[in-house]
Amino acid sequence: MVRDTDDEDGAPAYNDSFSPLRRSHSIDFEEDNPIPSKSRRVTVEDVTDEEDGRRYFEPYPEAGWTLREGQTSFERHQQYKESEGEDKWAPFGNEEEWGLAEWLVKSLGQTKTDEFLKLPITLNRTKPSFHNNRSFLQRVDALPHGPGWNCKKVSVKGNRTDENGQSLHEDLELWTRDPVECIKELIGNPLFKEYMVYAPSRAYEDEAGTERIIDDMWTADWWWDKQKELPEGATVAPIILASDKTMLLQFRGDKSAWPIYLSIGNIAKEKRRQTSARATILIGYLPATKLDCFTSDARSLAGYRLFHHCLSLLLEPLIAAGQDGVDMVCADSFIRRVYPILAAYVADFPEQCLVACCKENRCPKCLVAADERGGPLNSLIRDPELTKEILERRRSGQHPVEFDEYGLRPVYKPFWANLPHTDIFLAFTPDLLHQLHKGVFKDHLVKWCLDIVGETEIDAHFKAIPDYPGLRHFKKGISSVKQWTGTEHKEMQRVFMALITGAVPSRVVIVTRALLDFCYYARLHTHTSESLDGLENALAVFHAHKDVLQELAVREHFNIPKLHQLSHYVQSIKLFGAADGFNTELPERLHIDFAKEAYRASNKRDYEEQMALWLQRQEAVFCRTTYLEWVAERAARRTERESEYDSDSDAENEGFDVVPVVSQDIIHVLAKTAPHPRRSVQHLETMHGAVDFLPALTLFLQKHLPHNHSIVPGPQDRFDTFRQVVIILPPDPRVSELPKCLRVRATPEVLPSSSGRKPGSPNRFDMALVSSDGVQASKALLTLNAAVRVAQVRVLFRLPRQFGVYPRPLAYVEWFTPFREPDESSGLRLISRSTRHLRRNSAVIHVDEIIRPCHLIPKMGQLVNPTWTSANVYELASEFYLNPFIDLETFCMSTTST
Repeated sequence: MVRDTDDEDGAPAYNDSFSPLRRSHSIDFEEDNPIPSKSRRVTVEDVTDEEDGRRYFEPYPEAGWTLREGQTSFERHQQYKESEGEDKWAPFGNEEEWGLAEWLVKSLGQTKTDEFLKLPITLNRTKPSFHNNRSFLQRVDALPHGPGWNCKKVSVKGNRTDENGQSLHEDLELWTRDPVECIKELIGNPLFKEYMVYAPSRAYEDEAGTERIIDDMWTADWWWDKQKELPEGATVAPIILASDKTMLLQFRGDKSAWPIYLSIGNIAKEKRRQTSARATILIGYLPATKLDCFTSDARSLAGYRLFHHCLSLLLEPLIAAGQDGVDMVCADSFIRRVYPILAAYVADFPEQCLVACCKENRCPKCLVAADERGGPLNSLIRDPELTKEILERRRSGQHPVEFDEYGLRPVYKPFWANLPHTDIFLAFTPDLLHQLHKGVFKDHLVKWCLDIVGETEIDAHFKAIPDYPGLRHFKKGISSVKQWTGTEHKEMQRVFMALITGAVPSRVVIVTRALLDFCYYARLHTHTSESLDGLENALAVFHAHKDVLQELAVREHFNIPKLHQLSHYVQSIKLFGAADGFNTELPERLHIDFAKEAYRASNKRDYEEQMALWLQRQEAVFCRTTYLEWVAERAARRTERESEYDSDSDAENEGFDVVPVVSQDIIHVLAKTAPHPRRSVQHLETMHGAVDFLPALTLFLQKHLPHNHSIVPGPQDRFDTFRQVVIILPPDPRVSELPKCLRVRATPEVLPSSSGRKPGSPNRFDMALVSSDGVQASKALLTLNAAVRVAQVRVLFRLPRQFGVYPRPLAYVEWFTPFREPDESSGLRLISRSTRHLRRNSAVIHVDEIIRPCHLIPKMGQLVNPTWTSANVYELASEFYLNPFIDLETFCMSTTST
């Protein structure tokens, strides 16, 4: 029974296994007197937890009401074309001409387009309806596009004077789009219908509602609390702003741009993270000027004031819209009263301080003293009303003590001052890229360990790291890398814990484990009370043991701004959802499309206007492409939708759709045809190292094919072998919404060609987690318990026909010992090769008993064995650590091991 309201005794009403995400349904209303009514929007949740496959939702009872039916922009455009009798490809002649036009806009500049259209083969064979770039762009400009661009002139008067004693000034351009219109474009995009939410809900793991689940913004606290400040039935559009000044050319020139991006929390973060979906759009370019009209000592403050003045002009339409609401057609074709409210601001630390009007030696979120940011303090969060009052008193000539205590800059008109329902200091979200990966990890933790161990030895440790599918191998170590990216920081994190264990004192190992735990917990896509406790505990462990770094003279103090920011992560996640929805990596990726590519398309003079026009045309083509996809999908689903609406089933009467639950089985995929047929036993023993292949296969056959006891495998037999098995794991909502594809390889060494043109490759016999009980791998085994052991996969093969029909493929593996208790300092589990009668303990198993690949790192100690290399270390080392940081899934397995 699904209930949408509280029951009579006041207990919260939970929807068993239903989620407000995915689909919406219309509500009957009186045609002559329509009234706001609650829309019932529930579906079977298709992401299951590990115990009973259910989540429980407590919907906010008075939010997201529909007013009446409307038409989305796609529906209006389709209706217009039908009324005018236009073909859907117009203003282009047909589908092929549209495809040509799409390619020209995306791939060629204006000069190259003109050259292409004047080619004889284009004129005589292709014969497009446009014959030059001008007529082509006229057709492109006739396509519907998003909100238009406007240019506002901003005049800045400096404190420097010219030779005549006149004050110098600069006339700047602020390029803007109406943010309210941009929000209408996003919330009304039919392609986001399945990813759009209009009301908050609280998600729980249990029916009693004691174990919260937080992932998207609609499951967190900010939206729920903000809903209470608005009229009954209101729909909140939580605005997510992002800004980041960027250079337009790499390694040369001084041209820069300052894009401002906007998205809304109604769209699921899995869709917002996709740059190709354009769920985050550009709403303006701030002036990126050097302000040479000011003296050097006044230029910084002038830049602060210019930034806030320009953002005030850009965001002005949000003031009235946030106060009174705006009727908007939503993606489900219903009109709602929408209140766009600034909720989150994504920026790096300097830009957060710029937005907060504070100095960079202060925290932009809280009132911690400038020299106390290194401790586990819980300082008061800055108050926007109090901050505005202090700034106003300073502007009127007073000298409030709090102005200096709070580290404020004299910016008297912050852009956020008049935005309704906005707390700008709470709005700053975790910055995983700059604060964690680049900041705390690379700039601090790695540097501390380098100072203790030394560059040469650290490099030697990295060189000896064994291979793993998809893992970057730092063949020359890390000291020679000059330019790092966020991806490379994360690649280092995957191996750093086991690499440093034994090379540094045990208390430094504890510090390292604490910070890496924090990094991995912070990256989770879905949080529970357990993972949030893990975040807090990791930070507490770091602070409890960090003094060892001072004792070793590698750090004088811990008054580090990025380190202090970690203390705000849990609060931000509880307010706005998982941090992966607000990472600054997305704006930096958007710079490529919305700044750098746009600049390259200009003539490099007065480029802002040309960039805006180029982006408008790109957007027009994208809108037409998505419109055509929508038309095709709508036509394909029309019959299905009509039969669904005509159904008299109980499910429809109750107002919900039944969605199939995703299978939780682990899938194993091998090549249809074995790439290496008829390999001899001698080849398997010498090239694959399967020295006990025949005895192991004999035992397997005795157990699984006892009726074929007369057929004994021998050296004359030949086997079809495979290079790898692809393992598809079911989605883990803590990590991803999609299934995970992993590989387990069993490939022997390939020697270089005799000519030397083709290099060889080392053998790759991957480690894997295997069911030790001989049962098929399943989701229940995705944890480190007694039923799971590590094995090295040497051969992947099928039984020859002489042994009978046996459909399940097999693997020859070498076992490792069961997991020992975790190390007290590192928390890592130590294992070694299992032996029997002084030989490696080997066996033949079913391929479907392999759960997933895993990564082992040898126990290196302070000095790594100089004979160890990435290719031979699995053979030479005797003890290994199971690496829980190789990916997020393995990390989650290690934290829930039994």
